[in-house]
Amino acid sequence: MATQTWFITGSSRGFGRSLAVAALKAGDRVAATARRPEQLADLAELFGDKVLPVALDVTDPAAAAAALDAARDRFGRIDVVVNNAGYANVAPVETAPEDDFRRQFETNFWGVYNVSKAALPLLKAQGGGIVVQFSSIGGRVGGSAGLGSYQAAKFAIDGLTRALAAETAPFGIRYLVVEPSGFATDWAGSSMEVQDVPPEYRATVGAFHERARAGGMAGDPDRAAEILVRVVKRDHLPTHLPLGATAARMALDHSRRQTAEAEAWQAVSVSADFGTEYPVELPADAA
Repeated sequence: MATQTWFITGSSRGFGRSLAVAALKAGDRVAATARRPEQLADLAELFGDKVLPVALDVTDPAAAAAALDAARDRFGRIDVVVNNAGYANVAPVETAPEDDFRRQFETNFWGVYNVSKAALPLLKAQGGGIVVQFSSIGGRVGGSAGLGSYQAAKFAIDGLTRALAAETAPFGIRYLVVEPSGFATDWAGSSMEVQDVPPEYRATVGAFHERARAGGMAGDPDRAAEILVRVVKRDHLPTHLPLGATAARMALDHSRRQTAEAEAWQAVSVSADFGTEYPVELPADAA
């Protein structure tokens, strides 16, 4: 199997670190990025010239382009671009500080936009490549109280990626959206801040935060990383890959509910067009 060159954002910990290690152990090469590249020194010591630590703040478009250029100059090409960097803070949408809401979105969506956009000329010039976008199962299902900014960004990533896939298909560029459920990373640990939760939101936002901080996440990030290294070496990729038993269950349940609702309201939907039967009965208003 051909050696691949990876470009991974947020490689200092969590999924990014696990994925960098899994790719390197598979014999691939990795440009591992982090805001503080000194946190990647141990990877360079272990894997030598197969790893290139790169400083990168994904919210800086010029820095994203420079980091990708550095990786291409070092390794000759980039086969897999992984947008992993991101974080979540918890607060109700109503009371969340707007500057914090925007900062999260700046990293979680605009960071993905910056890296994806900067990668396109390189991938086009070499005749293709793979872009892996880390979302979450919440980016498919939504509805996690307290994660308004984070989940809005994940939904936006999915929309952006679908458009990119349509636009760049002739260039041989492929995309994979990864949708994990709870994994044993620091996502709900020290990297997560909790804003003030008013009493009226403690049953929703407060309860979500307590569950997240309780730990006991079933997902193994090292296993997930090994799975992804195997998946991207396939000729045909899934468009979306839930990871974890909870993610798989939630994805299927959500799809079934969406299908059932669309079927129940189909006649009403069709009746909005000229030349169709109108009016039609609304579905029963079940309790």
